[in-house]
Amino acid sequence: MTKMEIIKNPIEQAGSDIKKTAWSAVLESLILIILGLLCVLMPDTIVTLIAFLVGGFFIVRGGVIIISYLLEDGNKDYFNNKLLSGVICVLLGIAAFVAGQAVAQIFSVIIGILIIYESLVRLNTATKLRAAKVDNWKQLIVISLIMMVIGIIVTFTTGGTIWLAGWLMIATGIVSIVGDVIFMQHLNLVIDKLAGKK
Repeated sequence: MTKMEIIKNPIEQAGSDIKKTAWSAVLESLILIILGLLCVLMPDTIVTLIAFLVGGFFIVRGGVIIISYLLEDGNKDYFNNKLLSGVICVLLGIAAFVAGQAVAQIFSVIIGILIIYESLVRLNTATKLRAAKVDNWKQLIVISLIMMVIGIIVTFTTGGTIWLAGWLMIATGIVSIVGDVIFMQHLNLVIDKLAGKK
């Protein structure tokens, strides 16, 4: 085996492994886009599903903690708070089941107000950049106005946070797929150069 063959085989194998990983990333991005579409098209259903999943998790976790406390004779240890932790977990789980939609709405309002606040901060920065005669102030105003519209939508829309998260998931998935495809195209060139094909 020549020196060139010794170098080419691991490089080609590593390139093949990296390509498989990149295709896996494309598949994950497609799944992210599908989940994003579900969040955009059915935000209320997704909120309810999340509330049930979170509620179920806390109830099961609380039950496990309580059973662990009872089986380990935790009541003999004065500094063991497992029973209290378990009860609180169960109560949080029940609250998520009962008031999941209301909690999600409150969360949406808080997130929306934070987005509006951030947009106002950027708007203020843009006016200062304009006063300092910096060219990029117009782009910052556009970004801040877009953020303000998104903040208002999230604040006043039922499931607004889920809706926004859905669009962000779709955008992230698309950008990720484009980036992965570009990466794979450049990877082929790098592998060919390292393997001595070009």
